[in-house]
Amino acid sequence: MRLFDKEISLSTKLILELSLIFLLLGCATEDNFSIQLVEASITDLQTALLNGDASCREIVQGYMARIETYDQSRGINAITEINPNALAKADTIDQALAANQPMPELFCAPLLIKDNFDTADMVTTGGSVALKDSIPPDDAFMVRKLREAGAIVLAKTNMAEWAFSPAQSISSSYGRTTNAYDVNYVPAGSSGGTASGVAASFGVAGIGSDTGNSIRGPSSHLALFGIRSTLGLTSRDGVIPLVFDRDIAGPMTRNVEDGARLFNVIAGYDPADPLSVPGKRETDYLQFLNEDGLNGKRLGVFRSLVNHDDADAEILDIFQNAMSDLEAAGAEIIDPFVIEDFEELNQAIPFCPRFRYDIAQYFETLVNPPFIDVRETLEQNRIADETRGAFEFHTGSPLDVAPDEWEEACPTWPNDSKRNQLLANTLTSMDAANVDAIIYPTWSNPPASITRGEEDYRGDNNQQLVPDAGLPAATIPMGFWQDHLPVGLQFAGRPYSEGTLIELAYSYEQFTKHRRPPEGYEEL
Repeated sequence: MRLFDKEISLSTKLILELSLIFLLLGCATEDNFSIQLVEASITDLQTALLNGDASCREIVQGYMARIETYDQSRGINAITEINPNALAKADTIDQALAANQPMPELFCAPLLIKDNFDTADMVTTGGSVALKDSIPPDDAFMVRKLREAGAIVLAKTNMAEWAFSPAQSISSSYGRTTNAYDVNYVPAGSSGGTASGVAASFGVAGIGSDTGNSIRGPSSHLALFGIRSTLGLTSRDGVIPLVFDRDIAGPMTRNVEDGARLFNVIAGYDPADPLSVPGKRETDYLQFLNEDGLNGKRLGVFRSLVNHDDADAEILDIFQNAMSDLEAAGAEIIDPFVIEDFEELNQAIPFCPRFRYDIAQYFETLVNPPFIDVRETLEQNRIADETRGAFEFHTGSPLDVAPDEWEEACPTWPNDSKRNQLLANTLTSMDAANVDAIIYPTWSNPPASITRGEEDYRGDNNQQLVPDAGLPAATIPMGFWQDHLPVGLQFAGRPYSEGTLIELAYSYEQFTKHRRPPEGYEEL
């Protein structure tokens, strides 16, 4: 069900039309615009700017033209709204470059931002038609940090409604997003719009959020690097919540270096986030971009998330090849790696349905929230059909009682004894085996058919271990199922070991070079 057609503001339409006219008139022709945008990195863009091969305005117009040319016509539907201020920001950067001013680290990096991040200059719907006119009073912490670093919020991206679904990305505000590698398949959820948009080079990089899967799953399905940080290292302020003490936000990029560059900006303490922990970030995550980073590392194969009954045989073969590559790059494979009482704790740790309470706290940050109780959207039939079952589950709890105070209490992390026990058991096992990280397939099954996203949802290894224990994890491409659809390799680490995860992912990426762009989105 789609409750209203995709709307693009008149200002956005005007920007797109003017951009295309500008390109056609030769203001960004081969004669004076030599940079390629397909698979371009942040470094590529900035090098072109500093060499005078392109202007920031031309780069932003180039991405706008790609969105206009490919997103709807190819049936992806990744982009919900173009930022009407993007070109003005680009002009400011061009002026600063012309004046030889010092540039911040992400200058002229056009980013795709998931539609659950507050943006003071754009609508933030969270995938719900009920918020289709909601413009927050200020930026989310991460958005503000990215803008301060010179990045441009180019566009917002579609997502699963209220971030409920890890399986697919369907919103009542903008409809269904498909997989850029093959629109007959899902991009997973809930950050499917960011994943497909970044994969098709509609922006240089993107930002998503992950409660149990939603950075790593879509990144795996779209051949991206995606990192979920330790709970407490990165701020969730201004990100529409799903489960407050499991939500994480972070980068989704075509290469590890860009992911590290974004992470370098967004990681750190934020007093506006009650779970934020001070003094935990590394000084510079770029120091971990080490091609030889796998050499001497010990990696534990977590068979509990490898050899389960419904694992796809070809993906298991791809994972086996990945282990051989890791060894060839100098890593030592510890197989099997076992966490004491994992299955028992995995079954015992409940998923706390606290969304109704958490979203009410978010509504208090809006100047004119459309309602106080999110259940009103169900009563008003302002919800996609595909979301109804999840909505009932997530909104069955009290509106104005904190989960810690429910009759059957749902303790907020880090006060959950079962989650703490899983974390302790994991660290004990890692110490005993002397492993630097744990490895397993990000999904052990290929993407589901676009028409059977929920029915064929299986193989999602992201929901277990990492969000329960509050651990960091990163996914990186490890190959293609049937040489067609991407498959991801996951590294999970100790708390605040993001630097190590970046090092491992970067070394594996440089050794294997699995990433390749989807076909059909050629350079314009």
